[in-house]
Amino acid sequence: MQESILVGVVDTPASRRAVEWAAHRANERLSRVELLSVVGGAIGTVGEGAVVAEAISLTQTLLEREAERVRAHGVKVDTLVARGNPVDELISASMVWDLLVIGSDFRGDHASARSIRHGLRVAAGAHCPVVVVPDIDLAGRRGVIVGVDGSPVSGKLIDFAAAEAARAGDPLTVVNTWVTVPLPLNMSAYPADYLSGMQKVTEEALTDSLAGISRLYPQLEVHRVVERGYAATVINRLARDARLTVIGSHGRGAIARFLLGSTSQEVLSSPSTVTVLVR
Repeated sequence: MQESILVGVVDTPASRRAVEWAAHRANERLSRVELLSVVGGAIGTVGEGAVVAEAISLTQTLLEREAERVRAHGVKVDTLVARGNPVDELISASMVWDLLVIGSDFRGDHASARSIRHGLRVAAGAHCPVVVVPDIDLAGRRGVIVGVDGSPVSGKLIDFAAAEAARAGDPLTVVNTWVTVPLPLNMSAYPADYLSGMQKVTEEALTDSLAGISRLYPQLEVHRVVERGYAATVINRLARDARLTVIGSHGRGAIARFLLGSTSQEVLSSPSTVTVLVR
């Protein structure tokens, strides 16, 4: 199915990877692509006009350079320079697109990264799924990882991830984790039946979440991972060999939509692979 893709563009290696990812996807799906850059910071001081005009000119040059890279994939692309707050402009623009793609300066476990605060705000507030592309070479990777927790959004996450995996002929790994309540001071260890019960309940929740997937995608290879531990840690560990991770946001309403859960925030802060936040 054809989809529309909006790419937030800045002059960084991570952004160039995001553009490349979008171009490949658009070529496969005959998608419509727009590259958007935002020139902000204007406050109306004397002499500011010339500075802003030069910034817009340089930004237009940047967008045209990136657009040529997209066209090299046989994809039609539009460009737009907007004025204002970059986070607000991307969030507003996302209302009429199927996917918003942005880059992340994260370059792997042993590399430093610049601030991801703005990227997290965009991901939290966007009206469509957000694809975060890290500054990592993902050549040769296979597989789609999806994290679920038995909540209503889990079905939507699995549907999205299964479709992505089936389309590429990749295996799908569905992850659900559990954690214990704090150990009371008068106890030296958790009862074995409590731990086994937590594992069993989590496995059952995962089975419920997967109901119907085998019928929709009979050829899809599905792996189930149920572990004790923090979801973000397990997801990022498994994602080191995967080409895509799918996670969810539980945000609802005008205020809640701008808040990411701890798992989503931790995964997006240090993504091991291309990561999609689905609402």
